[in-house]
Amino acid sequence: MREVPAQPGRNDVDPLLEGTSGEPLIVVGTDADLAAVVVRIMRKNRLGDTPVGYVPVDPASPAARLWGLPADPADALALARDGEPRPRALVRDDSGGVLMGEATIGPVTGEAYCDDVVAFRGSARSFLVRPGAGGVRVRVVRGLLRRASEVSGRACQLGCHPATVVQNGVPHPRPLTRRTWYRHTEDLLAIHSG
Repeated sequence: MREVPAQPGRNDVDPLLEGTSGEPLIVVGTDADLAAVVVRIMRKNRLGDTPVGYVPVDPASPAARLWGLPADPADALALARDGEPRPRALVRDDSGGVLMGEATIGPVTGEAYCDDVVAFRGSARSFLVRPGAGGVRVRVVRGLLRRASEVSGRACQLGCHPATVVQNGVPHPRPLTRRTWYRHTEDLLAIHSG
């Protein structure tokens, strides 16, 4: 067990990957920490031989919910140590990051497509993107009545007036006018129950 800083980078994660093959890498931290580790695994071309377990420090972690992890950290750690890794769709974004939990924007005015389907056009109270079995799942909430619509696909493209994107619990440092999320060509070997 090695402790690394929050949202670890190349110098923190890459040495952990050297000389390992098939051994699980267990991340104890936030969704952003998990994303930082998975980015390094992806960039080192180690997705196929590096199983990843996750023990969230936040009981409300969207990634933990998506992975079906136990709420008790001791149970999540036991699953990460002893669970069987299974392929799970890995979602990337157009800035070189990965989406492990969810990305939220809102309110937002613009247009979004999920594959060739219009996810929304105009204004929305919130726009939410999560990894799904085939790539991405998008949920849009519109109007005062909070009508929600959902669409899934391999990729999602958003073009909008400047808006703050919060991905894996971390706000982007500046407002964005476009963002794309898409299924990576290779799956992540994740130790999960969901």
